[in-house]
Amino acid sequence: MDVLRSRSARYSDGAAFNYALGASPCILDALGRGLLKEFPNPERSECPGLDVLKRVASRTMPLAEVERWLDHLGSCSPCYRDFTELRKVREAKRRRTLFAVGAGILVVIGTAGWVLIQQHNETVLSQAAVLDLRNRSASRSPEQNLGEPPLELRRRFSQLNIYLPLGSPEGDYEVRIVTTDGDTLLNIGGTARLDDGITSLQMTGKASVARHGQCTMQIRKPPAEWSSYPLVLR
Repeated sequence: MDVLRSRSARYSDGAAFNYALGASPCILDALGRGLLKEFPNPERSECPGLDVLKRVASRTMPLAEVERWLDHLGSCSPCYRDFTELRKVREAKRRRTLFAVGAGILVVIGTAGWVLIQQHNETVLSQAAVLDLRNRSASRSPEQNLGEPPLELRRRFSQLNIYLPLGSPEGDYEVRIVTTDGDTLLNIGGTARLDDGITSLQMTGKASVARHGQCTMQIRKPPAEWSSYPLVLR
């Protein structure tokens, strides 16, 4: 008993205060077993209220006020038992909070990453556009061929690759996009090359079309007439 009281005195004399502030779990291992059993106080004489113990366990009580209760915590097993349980509850709550914060950070990082990837993909798609005319039927008039689905093209691009109809010769071509009323929205040109049986026309340079919706793409190799293809600008 003298040994326990000596330990209790040391607990109340500063080491106990450090423990009450959560600074040293080792003190709990050294003193806790004795403090939990060897100082019964069935009448709970001079015990502080539960609110006081909560404030000590949560480290929200001012230093001067904590010192007032250290001797009692070191010599009253019921209060010490309540104190340790309150600390366990506090630590469990702190771990849950840390887990929730960590999970929230992961969600934010994952969402931001997904948004960046989507933006990157959108940028890549908007920079390079491809139109395949190899199996398309051309019309010699601006009237759209209702038997085929329209071509699709983004309104902004920095490179346009057009696979010309099979058998198209190499050389300089003109390309324009016109509205159903005949107004020209875009007028560009380039040189077509034949590679492995495919004649492709590649044009570079930032292009932007102000409107979207149904229109017509026309292409020709001067001085030939325009060939028209239905087009939808996205």
